Amino acid sequence: MASIDANSPAQNTANAQKALFDKLGISSQTDASKRGTSNNLGQEDFLKLMTTQLQNQDPFAPMENGDFIAQMAQFSTVSGIQEVNQNLTGLNDEMKQMRIATASNLLGHSVLIPGNVARPDENGEFHGVFDLPEASSATSIVYTDAQTGELLLNHELGPVQAGLVGFNWNDVPQNVIDGKKLVKIDIQANTGSGVQNFGPSVYARVLSASAGGSASDGLMLDVEDYGDVNVNNVLRFR
Repeated sequence: MASIDANSPAQNTANAQKALFDKLGISSQTDASKRGTSNNLGQEDFLKLMTTQLQNQDPFAPMENGDFIAQMAQFSTVSGIQEVNQNLTGLNDEMKQMRIATASNLLGHSVLIPGNVARPDENGEFHGVFDLPEASSATSIVYTDAQTGELLLNHELGPVQAGLVGFNWNDVPQNVIDGKKLVKIDIQANTGSGVQNFGPSVYARVLSASAGGSASDGLMLDVEDYGDVNVNNVLRFR
């Protein structure tokens, strides 16, 4: 027994158009209304534009089927790119909020950064590290007043193996602690190449922090005595 299709030719055409639009990723007007008001073109809007274009085309040079499909594909691609851009913008905003939250947690803490000046920490001490490229027969850490050049301490370490070496000054004079004096720290080591000076990394206090406009900008820290320091240059937090 033969079956009868209940759909009219117009309905069949509409269904075929919808299937084609769906395959190209172009949303229908109904779907767009479900998502709320949007400035994006839907299937019906695009169909009206294409119908107007077909009605006003040159009858002696009508649009080819391939051109019609190409325009729909281009429309779908542009819509997809716009959606991706919107998603990336939202992701960038979320990451910026995370960077701001991270920055606020760093206030009042100390960071280990390359540098040779420091102030006494909350315990009245100095801490840092230096990298010795080769073993030394004698190594000393020289602490001087950064403003006057007065020698405060010459700490002899003796022979030291190559690698990262930590150092600290615990019995700091009270006048240095009370005055929060800026102290210059120099490393001198007698290696196979003779006596050499090496730059240390010291702890300094974070005064403020800010997040850049984009993820690539990263966090910028305002570090006491060092100014703006990118968080990527920080060796350690405490």
